Amino acid sequence: MVTLAEVAQHAGVSASTVSYVLSGKRSISVTTRQRVQESIRELGYHPNAGARALAGKRSNIIALMIPLRTDMYVPVMMEIAIAVATTARLHGYDVLLLTGEEGPDAVRRVTGSGLADAMILMDVELEDDRLPLLRGTDQPSVLIGLPADTTGLTCVDLDWTATGALCVEQLATLGHRDVAVIGEAPAVYERHTGFAERTLDGLRSRSRELDVRLLHRPCEGGYDAMASTLARVFDERPATTGFVVQNESAVEPLLALLRQQGRAVPEDVSVVAICPDQVAVQASVRLTSVAIPAQEMGRHAVERLVAKLDGRDGDEVVLIEPELTVRASSGPAAS
Repeated sequence: MVTLAEVAQHAGVSASTVSYVLSGKRSISVTTRQRVQESIRELGYHPNAGARALAGKRSNIIALMIPLRTDMYVPVMMEIAIAVATTARLHGYDVLLLTGEEGPDAVRRVTGSGLADAMILMDVELEDDRLPLLRGTDQPSVLIGLPADTTGLTCVDLDWTATGALCVEQLATLGHRDVAVIGEAPAVYERHTGFAERTLDGLRSRSRELDVRLLHRPCEGGYDAMASTLARVFDERPATTGFVVQNESAVEPLLALLRQQGRAVPEDVSVVAICPDQVAVQASVRLTSVAIPAQEMGRHAVERLVAKLDGRDGDEVVLIEPELTVRASSGPAAS
């Protein structure tokens, strides 16, 4: 078994530095931390969880609550989960994955069983019924998502409000004045899921400021649902020249339907998507998009949680600034 001393020798640092990188109890430079983490990966070092549990009365397990719903884009959720698991291992923790739609019952089970030292919650709603239980327990937790009231909570998320605003700004700058938003499935908005509601808030508020007429239509995704939604959009707003898509499964059906109707992208219609870069670059037209920083969100959540476990951090909200990449799907509005 690889020892901590062997990791230190491989990384060219002291054993105490390796310990501090693992525990986060002291500030270590980015360069040194990356060197130590690389040595940990190369050597396959695993902290002695049994010894740590005896010393600190911890299980060295983090519970990750990630309800896998049919109306959510699962690849993004799983990318976040992988980032959580990978980062947790670097800090000596394993991850207990809870995928059921149990709500408060899952929180009670984790806090009452002692199976996990802390929790990370995903798929956060604006009025999430798990939050009263989190506020009433001493067990550390972090949300990947933003509820309406963040008092007493630690949250990590993309700034979805700024994301919506950024998409409208891109289209308005190109001269588009009638913009349609192809949103998530209706159930996502019915649950008042935080990311979808906040994106819509950003789209609407920035549209009003820029004098852009905005039309929002939820969509189940898939060809038939997209065909019905698109027909409705052009029936209600025939002058629509810009689309914002926040629904990965609707991206390719939308592009195919626009081609069938003889609407060229971006000469006749511009499309801006909120999606993973992989979806944007593999689409039939490379999409101008705001990427979803799944790995960064997962990493930040674990780092905040470990800091809370070590008593080094209080409650805070960490919002990741959105970045828009211009590709082939956006251009000047047709005169």
